[in-house]
Amino acid sequence: MESSRTSMKSIKIVGKKKRSKRMSKALPIKKSESVFDELDRMNARILQRAYEIFEGNGQILGRELDNWLQAEKELIWKPSIELEEKDNKFLLQVAVPGVESKDIHIEVTTDEILVKAELPRKEKEDKGQVHTSEFAAGSLFRAVHFPKKIDPDKVKAEFKDGILRITVDVAEESKPRKVAVSAT
Repeated sequence: MESSRTSMKSIKIVGKKKRSKRMSKALPIKKSESVFDELDRMNARILQRAYEIFEGNGQILGRELDNWLQAEKELIWKPSIELEEKDNKFLLQVAVPGVESKDIHIEVTTDEILVKAELPRKEKEDKGQVHTSEFAAGSLFRAVHFPKKIDPDKVKAEFKDGILRITVDVAEESKPRKVAVSAT
């Protein structure tokens, strides 16, 4: 993909006027022609890891899906989302607790949004024996396909209290319009 096709767009910081000391932080949005290259790279990493799991389990056939799901779980974190539409706008909320706004990267096309971040596992030297840990770590990777075309120039992202809120306008071409019937 040529770099001339991709441009960065900054979003202004939006603060809340309430008594809260926490402000929403705006995040940069990267416009892309397609996120398919990124999806292909991620799938290649998962495929490689699934094959390593297959080999490590004695090359037992019939467990391909289990190997794939295990590899996916090891390599990526798919956060919970909520997508709603109202008044020709979409609101996408992504639950990303433990991630800092500076680590979140957003790419947008006319059809989808890709949210990425790296969440390193924080090791402490003074820990005792850890029996189980369900804290997310690794690559956050979530692609969301919209049911209608969106306007990549009208995307705003805010991050507050572990929730990423992305608002985007429905593209003009997707909005219903009235057509006058003329008699001949």
